[in-house]
Amino acid sequence: MLGWFQALMPKEERFFDLFEKHAQTLVAGSRHLRAALDGGPSLSENCAHVSVEEEAADAITREIIVAVRRSFITPFDRGDIQDLITSMDDAIDQMQQTTKAIAMFEVTEFDPSMRAIGDNIVQAANVAVDLVYALRQMRRDSVKISGLVEQMTAIEEESDQRHDQGVKSLFLKYRMDNTMAFIVESEIYSHLEKVVDRFEDVANCINGILIEHL
Repeated sequence: MLGWFQALMPKEERFFDLFEKHAQTLVAGSRHLRAALDGGPSLSENCAHVSVEEEAADAITREIIVAVRRSFITPFDRGDIQDLITSMDDAIDQMQQTTKAIAMFEVTEFDPSMRAIGDNIVQAANVAVDLVYALRQMRRDSVKISGLVEQMTAIEEESDQRHDQGVKSLFLKYRMDNTMAFIVESEIYSHLEKVVDRFEDVANCINGILIEHL
């Protein structure tokens, strides 16, 4: 009877499988967001793809939360599991908020600095995937994780600089005659910067888990 009951319980490995599955939605979402920033006839389609990935990520998040409640044994603290999957989900949610803003304000052309931050987002998503995969053997890969966290910090700092440069460029461009355009495009910059910030949250969360287990 006990064996039958244990067979129904989620295994520790299942959590890592779900984390990795969710991480793949982050990569896919980041690529579609970056493609959207190229504008053109595929803009709406790429925005829609981000929403598809966000819905898939939400389903995985719900599965993890249920597994946390049902599991006697988890790979690390339940609170850390919830914090990690929440930070990952916040990243894809922010990507969707960005594409919603693009659609709402009918933005069809994007500054080079916006596209550059889009490149940062793709880089950050790839680093996040590497971090999530490293969780399976976090003690063995502790040096790798630390290096990836440093990479994420550098990406976030670069995106901050690009955000500030971009907004300053908008100010100089629109300060005399188009306040509304400045407000709208500044909003897009803000959303893009927040995506990278959410990825940094993922890295910080994983780094915190690593510190607890060393």
